[in-house]
Amino acid sequence: MSKSKSIFPRKFISIPVVAVFLIWLVYFIEIKFGYNFNDFGIYPQTLLGLRGIIFSPFLHSSIEHLFSNSIPLLVMLASLYYFYEGIATKVLLWGIFFTGLITWSFARPSYHIGASGVVYFLVSFIFFSGVFRKYYRLAAVSLIMVFLYGGTVWYIFPIEEQISWEGHLSGFLVGFVFAYMLRKTGPQPEKFVFSHNPEFDNMFDEHGNFAPPIENEESELNEEPKTPEE
Repeated sequence: MSKSKSIFPRKFISIPVVAVFLIWLVYFIEIKFGYNFNDFGIYPQTLLGLRGIIFSPFLHSSIEHLFSNSIPLLVMLASLYYFYEGIATKVLLWGIFFTGLITWSFARPSYHIGASGVVYFLVSFIFFSGVFRKYYRLAAVSLIMVFLYGGTVWYIFPIEEQISWEGHLSGFLVGFVFAYMLRKTGPQPEKFVFSHNPEFDNMFDEHGNFAPPIENEESELNEEPKTPEE
């Protein structure tokens, strides 16, 4: 007996949980064994700093920093893999790469760490995907994204010195570009096709007015009278 297929893709839960688990595991190792992996973050315009493109999303400076990124990352990854299961992994990996690369290309000379750049990429991608596709389900998700994280848009500007607004801005821009480039890939608005019955064509005149067909009077006159049954 075959098992019934779940309405939710497996990656909808597994990828977000594993991602959040890994960033917590890295921070636990740092605290438990006294390590500091901040040097593996993005250091702009240096060859060694390029390694931060891969490692920086897993590094966080404090427990507050970790908390602030964990829930948004979990929600955004779950949304990505639920609505874009076929392209989600490709979108995520390329999004991380280009977000880190753009940050590396112009940011201030300091170590840039944290998953917030990825979060901004996901929020931007999911929001603008719903807008560009004009798909009512994705549009609803887009509105939720605005409601939950709309206030964070201000952090793409240099309003706090300790926050890597460069990473936020990079993620936001990459998400916008990806949403536009992939607007015809993945889920699309539902198209409704109406059936056509030729029998109804004779029920309307040339002006579109309802005109039921007139039955043949001769056929009615030629019919033999029926004998009522007792």
